[in-house]
Amino acid sequence: MDSLRNVLTLVLLLLLPLAGCGERAAKSVEREQEPGPVPPGWTRLFDGVSLKNWAETDFGGQGKVEVRDGTLILGQGGDLTGVTWAGGEFPTTNFEISLQAARIEGQDFFCGMTFPVKDSFCSLIVGGWAGSIVGLSSVDDLDASENETTRSIDFENGRWYTIQLRVTDNAIEAWIDGQPVIRQALAGREISIRPEVGLSCPFGIASWRTKAALRDIRLRTLNGTR
Repeated sequence: MDSLRNVLTLVLLLLLPLAGCGERAAKSVEREQEPGPVPPGWTRLFDGVSLKNWAETDFGGQGKVEVRDGTLILGQGGDLTGVTWAGGEFPTTNFEISLQAARIEGQDFFCGMTFPVKDSFCSLIVGGWAGSIVGLSSVDDLDASENETTRSIDFENGRWYTIQLRVTDNAIEAWIDGQPVIRQALAGREISIRPEVGLSCPFGIASWRTKAALRDIRLRTLNGTR
């Protein structure tokens, strides 16, 4: 009996540091310097104090969504947790999105951004498939882990990443921390989404079995074809 107690005590001692990792990561994210003013030409989509113009996405089994210290927190759910734009019409081409995202807990995507592409939709996945895959879901019915947009990037929990997306008449482009990661031409390609994120349309952001933080979500429209 004493031997069993000793084993259980040892297991608890080993798990205690892990239990605090997510909390420490969350506090670290919240302590980091807040974004500055919105640059000219951009519109802030998240006000930092409420879910105004957003709706919690009813995926089923989702985690808690809350706003804390200027940050939108997506709690770790059974599968998807996210928010969907509810602030009116959203552009379908010639626009850019910029946001900051961080993975607090979990090992999968912390930014699954679903967006319009003309008369269809697509998703930019950041940190998927066990934590490192970046890509578009879907191109010619191939998801972010299977098509030519697939990239592998090591992401650190508790660190902010600046994610930028551009949709034009000709292409979808994406950058992470200013580095280009995707340029997908649209001519002759079928762009679509996976059925799981249909509730994220027209524009939404979700995480998969992962606690994530979002902030400084901005939109600007572009003139003409690029």
